[in-house]
Amino acid sequence: MHIQEWIQTIPPLTIYLFVAGVVGAESVGVPLPGEIVLFSAALMASQGHADPVMVGVSAIAGAVIGDSIGYAIGRKGGKQLFERLGRRFPRHFGPDHLAQAERSFQRWGMWAVFFGRFVALLRIFAGPLAGALRMRYWKFLIANVLGGIVWAGGTTAGVYYIGVVAEAWLQKFSYLALVAAVLFGIASFLVVRRRVRPGTAVAESQDQTGEVAEETPAQSLRQ
Repeated sequence: MHIQEWIQTIPPLTIYLFVAGVVGAESVGVPLPGEIVLFSAALMASQGHADPVMVGVSAIAGAVIGDSIGYAIGRKGGKQLFERLGRRFPRHFGPDHLAQAERSFQRWGMWAVFFGRFVALLRIFAGPLAGALRMRYWKFLIANVLGGIVWAGGTTAGVYYIGVVAEAWLQKFSYLALVAAVLFGIASFLVVRRRVRPGTAVAESQDQTGEVAEETPAQSLRQ
């Protein structure tokens, strides 16, 4: 089965649930490719396999709910939770990652949650770390909702419209390729004809006189 035919068999509800699940799990603190999944779903929407509004809503819901769950886990587990995770998963929760995320929170406060939605590292840490640092929930929730709307909604809309434009361009590609080939052929013909013309004139002169006329000094200088 061709991949395009296989994609058409996926129910839209499955796409929405998958987007919400992966984005939500990443927001809780699980290192999953939420952004890649959202990009793929938005592209599928641009091809008519899903509703772009529902893709965006699913991503927003996953981001907000996942961050809130992560906040609750971080508030209950505290920094000890990150220390245990760092020993078990040093590639994702090592001391350097944690220190970098903490510096972002110290500098930006609640807006680290908002801007963290656009940064892969902070997207994983934002919810649990905000809870561990005892950030007030109402501040966290405001930044969480705004960040989820701007990130998920903006990404879905941008990728969707790029996909629509790209599809229209690709449909015209065969005609563009044909025009380019014709222009290339005409240009090649003119170049070859221009280069062959001097040799042809010399050949015609030889046929008429039996020899090539001697060049005068003035002609030699001009050449």
